[in-house]
Amino acid sequence: MAIAALVALALVGLALAVLLYRKFANALYYGAKIGGPRGYPLIGNALLFLYKSPPDFFLAIEKTIREAGRCFRLWLGPELLVIVTDAKVAEGILSSPKYIEKSGEYDFMRPWLGEGLLTSSGRKWHSHRKIITPTFHFKILEQFVEIFDHQSDVFVEQLRAQAASGQAFDVFPLVTLYALDVICESAMGTKINAQIHSDSEYVKAVKEITCIIHIRTYDVMARYNSLFNLSPYRRQQDKVLKVLHGYTNSVIQSRRRDLVENNQKSQQDRDREAELGIRRKVAFLDMLLQTTVDGRPLTDVEIREEVDTFMFEGHDTTTSAISFLMYRLARHPEVQRKVYEEIVAVIGADRDRPVTLAMLNELHYLELVVKETLRLYPSVPFYAER
Repeated sequence: MAIAALVALALVGLALAVLLYRKFANALYYGAKIGGPRGYPLIGNALLFLYKSPPDFFLAIEKTIREAGRCFRLWLGPELLVIVTDAKVAEGILSSPKYIEKSGEYDFMRPWLGEGLLTSSGRKWHSHRKIITPTFHFKILEQFVEIFDHQSDVFVEQLRAQAASGQAFDVFPLVTLYALDVICESAMGTKINAQIHSDSEYVKAVKEITCIIHIRTYDVMARYNSLFNLSPYRRQQDKVLKVLHGYTNSVIQSRRRDLVENNQKSQQDRDREAELGIRRKVAFLDMLLQTTVDGRPLTDVEIREEVDTFMFEGHDTTTSAISFLMYRLARHPEVQRKVYEEIVAVIGADRDRPVTLAMLNELHYLELVVKETLRLYPSVPFYAER
């Protein structure tokens, strides 16, 4: 019996080995052809990024790119990653119809974003893209200029307080809070006052979940669910998701009630509000509450997924772009002077005057500076497909 059991165990082990080999044979073959940093059995190149913070990861990957070249392979455990920084090679990959499936990195966003526009695919992606694209029309975005203007005033005061010391400081955390204020009010129609109350539960939860998502993309101890579920990151994620989903759900219910009340108003009440100049801004959430897909309204879960996606994509990319813009302006005072002179010429030195979309459209030199910054420092430094 003992011999039979050992033989059976050996056969099972052999079968698993064959299955694993078949699964990874192509990866092993092509990985060897591409070349890259020396790895170790089982863990590959995982030690390069193990337990690193997001800033340290960027330094590590930058160093690896300088040493390994513009096209190389990395092994994160059993997973083969091909890193491409050459524009011509990247163009060939991105234009190929073979590589249109979203990579596994998108799975790390799903606990927060669910199947929103960023993480979904196929029919759901197409149908939701169709209803969301019109919400970014200039006529709709124009109503939010007032929000941008007000929150920018708060942002300038925060910068002034930091600059009073005469010491260098990191603008990224301040820009993050500014972006959260703008995106939250535009997306959900509610104020979180992140720049004033930076220690609020929602603000801290957004920062924590964003950090966890970043870490899961490169640290093998957090990348694979079997290890992640045993780590402190999983407990931290569960905690912050309660805050994030709870807040968005409460806002959805509140805006739904407001929408019902507004629809019940008489025409006389609406005319009176128009005479008094009372104009209700239509947030991204309001448009989702009133839209339909295939003749049915969106569920609360679908609405939450899209609002959370808007929050994540909006604040993260905007923060990076503005931070790099401020960095480049600081490094090039002559460009900063020209930007300042254009703003004064178009908007005026008197900041009591509200900024309008027409004014912003006249800031041509600033537009060039913003575009050049985005060319040099893309808000999304990595893009993954499989």
